[in-house]
Amino acid sequence: MKSINIISTAQKVPANIADIITPVSIYMKLRDLYPGTILLESSDYHGNTNSQSFICFEPMAEFKVAQGDVEVLLPCGTIVKGEKPEVKDIPAQLDDFLNMFNVVGAKNGPKVNGVFGYSSYDAVQHFESITFKNEVSPEYEIPEIRYNYYRYILAFDHFTNQLNLIENLPENEESKWVSIMDLLYNRTVPGFKFQPDGNEVSNNTDEEYIDMVKKGIDHCFKGDVFQLVLSRQFKRKYIGDEFNVYRALRNINPSPYLYFFDYGGYKILGSSPEAQLIIDKGEATINPIAGTFKRTGKDIKDRELAEQLSNDPKENAEHVMLVDLARNDLSRNCEKVRVKTYKEVQYYSHVLHLVSDVRGQLKQGANTCRVMADTFPAGTLSGAPKYRAMELIDRYENQNRSYYGGCIGMLGFDGSFNQAIMIRSFLCKNNTLFYQAGAGIVSQSVPENELAEVNNKLGALKKAVELATEF
Repeated sequence: MKSINIISTAQKVPANIADIITPVSIYMKLRDLYPGTILLESSDYHGNTNSQSFICFEPMAEFKVAQGDVEVLLPCGTIVKGEKPEVKDIPAQLDDFLNMFNVVGAKNGPKVNGVFGYSSYDAVQHFESITFKNEVSPEYEIPEIRYNYYRYILAFDHFTNQLNLIENLPENEESKWVSIMDLLYNRTVPGFKFQPDGNEVSNNTDEEYIDMVKKGIDHCFKGDVFQLVLSRQFKRKYIGDEFNVYRALRNINPSPYLYFFDYGGYKILGSSPEAQLIIDKGEATINPIAGTFKRTGKDIKDRELAEQLSNDPKENAEHVMLVDLARNDLSRNCEKVRVKTYKEVQYYSHVLHLVSDVRGQLKQGANTCRVMADTFPAGTLSGAPKYRAMELIDRYENQNRSYYGGCIGMLGFDGSFNQAIMIRSFLCKNNTLFYQAGAGIVSQSVPENELAEVNNKLGALKKAVELATEF
C-alpha cells in the first residue's frame, strides 16, 4: 500500500470554552453528528503521567480482522483485503498499516497521533499457534481486532487544564476547525433515558462455576498449570441509551482507564483498573493485578483488610506467579527487565488489589505490534503457563470470550502503546449488555471464595446498570 501523507495540526481551544466543558458533555454533543465517535478518560491520581482524556471522531482509515480475514479501509474510501495470516502474520500487517501514514506537523501539540481501537481475547489465535474449539456466538460476535485513524482528536489535559483540537487531514483536504469550534460553543447537551429490560442471565449457575473451579484446582495439583483464570458471563436486555451506563460506571468505579467506543452495531464501555501494556520512549511496562479482597466501605476495616491481603498466602502465591509471567513476556522483546514496584495494595470502589510494576527496555529494532502480540493476553486473564491455561479455559468455559480479557486504547505512530485490559467492561449489542468476570485459580483456592471474588468484581457493573436509570 502507498504511503499516505497527513498534515496534522493542533490548536488550543480558547480558555473561555475549555474551562466550562467536560469530556462527557462534549461527547454527548458530537456523537449524533459524527457516528463512530469514541471517548477515553482517566481517573488516575498518580500525577501527570496518565492525566489526559480524548474524544476521537470522523474515522477515516481502519484496520480490521474478522474471523481471520483482514480488511484495510483507506482514507479515500477504498477497502483493501489483507494477506491471509498464514502468508503474513497479523502483527506484521498491523505494523504495515501504521507505517502507511506519513504524518507531518503538530510538533508542539499533544503527542497523541496514532490509531485507537481494540484486540479481543479471541485475537490471540492470530498471535500464537492456538485455535479455540468453542464456537463464536453470533449473539455477541465482534471483529477480533479493530483499529481506526481519526481526522479529529480533542485532547483534554487535566493536569494543565488545557484542551487541544488535533486535526489530521490528508493532503488537499480543507480544515473544519471553525465549524467544530461552533459546536463546542453550543451549550445544548442532548440526553436520553436508559432502562434495564428483564432479569440478568448467566452462561452458568453458581454450582456450575464452582464445579469448574474444582476442575481448575485439580489441574493445578497435577502440575498442568500453576494458575488458571476461569470466568463466567452475564447478560441483560435494556431499552434506551447505554451511554448512561458508562456515566454511572465512571461515577461508581473511577479507574485509570475509562472508555466508550461506539462502532455502530456494537459498543464497548468500561472502567478498567489494569493496563495490558504501556510502551513509552522505548520502555515497556506491565502492571499485573492479582490478589483481591472485597472492600467494606469503612476506612479502618479496609486498612486492616489491606494488611491481610498483603500477607495472605493464597493471594500472594497467585500474584508472584503473574509477576514472573510478566517478566517472562517482556523478556521476549526487552532487556534489563526489572520489578519497579512489588505488591502494592491499591484501593478501588468495591475491591482491594495487589499491584506490581514490571518494566523493561525494548531491544534494538523491537516492533511495538510484535511486543503487543508477545505479551497478549494478560497473564492475569489467562494464567500460567499461559498457553496451557488458554487451552484449559477453552475446554471449561462453555463459550468464546469475545471482547473480555482483550485490550483497548491507543497505538501510536511513534511506537508508543497504552491499552487497558477489557475487564470491568460491557459489550452492548442488539440491546443486550454482556459483562464478565473471572478469578485466578491456584492449588490453595477455595471454590466458594473464587465465586465470591467473581461476584465482587461484578459489583460495580451491576450497580451501574441500576444507577443508569437516574441519568
